[in-house]
Amino acid sequence: LLTFAEMHTQKHTILDSEKVLLITEKKKRYLVQVREGKKFHTSEGYVELSALLGKNIGCTVTTNTGAKMYVFKPTIVDRLMFFPRTTQIIYPKDLGYIAVVSGVGPGSHVLEAGTGTGVLTSFLAHLVRPSGKVYSYDIKPENIQAAAVKLRGLGLEEYVELKVGDISAEIPERNLDAAIIDVPEPWTAVKTAHQSLRPGGIWVSLSPTVEQVVQTFEELEKTGFADLTCVELLLRNIRVKRGMTRPEFIMRGHTAYIVTARKITE
Repeated sequence: LLTFAEMHTQKHTILDSEKVLLITEKKKRYLVQVREGKKFHTSEGYVELSALLGKNIGCTVTTNTGAKMYVFKPTIVDRLMFFPRTTQIIYPKDLGYIAVVSGVGPGSHVLEAGTGTGVLTSFLAHLVRPSGKVYSYDIKPENIQAAAVKLRGLGLEEYVELKVGDISAEIPERNLDAAIIDVPEPWTAVKTAHQSLRPGGIWVSLSPTVEQVVQTFEELEKTGFADLTCVELLLRNIRVKRGMTRPEFIMRGHTAYIVTARKITE
């Protein structure tokens, strides 16, 4: 077996059909599948993808106009951000917080309500590998079908059980570690989640408005949950330059209110 240090010093050679992340000096990002004999066109010229074959991740490539691009292996979040968007997606700042507060990790068994675009579904599947499972419900069959395609593309389909169903109705899953709820009326899922969670299991829900949060809080408090919290995450980049370092004028502001709670049994 490789040690931690060895795993992070191994060179990764780019192969045909592999997906790579190209980042320009202007910070533009492209997710590209490397193909023999193909060109990838950008506003800064095109890249001969054949030139990447056999090179190592972390290398630099130039377009026909001389623009420089850096070649990286995409993280799970890089890949998720390039998903086609048929519904509102959950952004990385919220995904990271959800992962931390829910405690979801390898071996976890998780309920998800609101499969949607499959971004959160795929992220949770990535976290629960290799022995966990995500049980994802959506009332729209087309969302379930689209998510299945995306999960296969990421090699994560075996970690997810996709189901067409209404989370406000009873479901068979029990003793789950966490319930992640992203539906318009999360309070309707509280009783179902309470039945499905193990004692101490974590509730996480996302809502765009305060009114939804209030109604969810009230239902959680009377249904057997404690340690209720609600947060909003704001993310602002910093422009770094000696003598001129300052916050960027544009920031990623409100995306959702995130409510968390823990199941109690008495």
